Amino acid sequence: MAQAVSVVEVSARIERAATLEELKDIRTEWVGKKGRLTEEMKILGKLSPDQRRTRGAELNQVREAILSALNAREEVLKDRAERQVLETERVDLTLPGREPISGLLHPLTRVRRRIEDIMLRMGYSLAYGPQIDSEWYNFEALNMPADHPARDMQDSFFVDVPGLVLRTHTSPVQIRSMQRHQGRLPVKITAPGLAYRRDDDATHVPVFQQVEGLVVDRNISLGNLLGTLKMLIHELLGENVGTRFRPSYFPFTEPSVEMDVACAACGGDGCRVCKDTGWVEVLGSGVVHPTVLKSGGFNPDEVSGFAFGLGIDRIAMRLFGLDDLRLLYQNDLRYLARFQSGQGGSLS
Repeated sequence: MAQAVSVVEVSARIERAATLEELKDIRTEWVGKKGRLTEEMKILGKLSPDQRRTRGAELNQVREAILSALNAREEVLKDRAERQVLETERVDLTLPGREPISGLLHPLTRVRRRIEDIMLRMGYSLAYGPQIDSEWYNFEALNMPADHPARDMQDSFFVDVPGLVLRTHTSPVQIRSMQRHQGRLPVKITAPGLAYRRDDDATHVPVFQQVEGLVVDRNISLGNLLGTLKMLIHELLGENVGTRFRPSYFPFTEPSVEMDVACAACGGDGCRVCKDTGWVEVLGSGVVHPTVLKSGGFNPDEVSGFAFGLGIDRIAMRLFGLDDLRLLYQNDLRYLARFQSGQGGSLS
């Protein structure tokens, strides 16, 4: 019979198959989507009901017999392959182990953690806030109404929801922290986090890391601020780093000062990083403006405070002697690994 001959022939081929790949070819030839039995099954629809019933039963018996032979041979070949691997691929336990590749902290993360550690040792607590915030927290509460010219300087990134903005500094956290204290003194927080501005050059990037500090209490003066900043910068950059303060203007502080450090890229001789001045600005600061104290729920006639904000990116440039901040954001592991090994500078 054709059925018996087919099964015998195919079974013999299956038994002679020496590899799984050869067995796969036989499976495809007979029971695959375009296999010989599959094509026979497609013809059944053209037969009469009696012929279809008889021929269908024959084809199903052949198919089941072939599938059974294929599966049995596949188990044999798999078992043979596994035994061959065990016999030929032995593990040499005398070989030295491979040290796994470990990750490393990004240089900016290391600088941020160092700043946080210094601030915590100075008695500050960490505070956080949303990166998408209302214009009131980001501008109005900080004495920058809608028509204030200082808002034009920040060229902010706005979102589709009216009244919301990607924060241009971490200063909104200062307002939220004062509100959480509900008039209780002292307020002494540091706020690390991301900020967003439309800047892109050797010393600016559109998304940057910032740390701010805020102290609110009775009898807080500009002298308290200057002493705090000198201690912070000397802890970060060393006792011998050159520093200077310059009068400045910020809507949320009065009086306001900026702090510069000697340029690490040129040693004070002047270069493109410091715009040929020999100095690089690292932070802005000042005595908290009365309007800001009111926004935070405090009476400016009873308390005062100081605030400051520094870019972690700028500090990293000074610590590692970088001349282009943007390199830190390119995620080139070859470049970033230099800072782990100390080639790009040191945090020690």
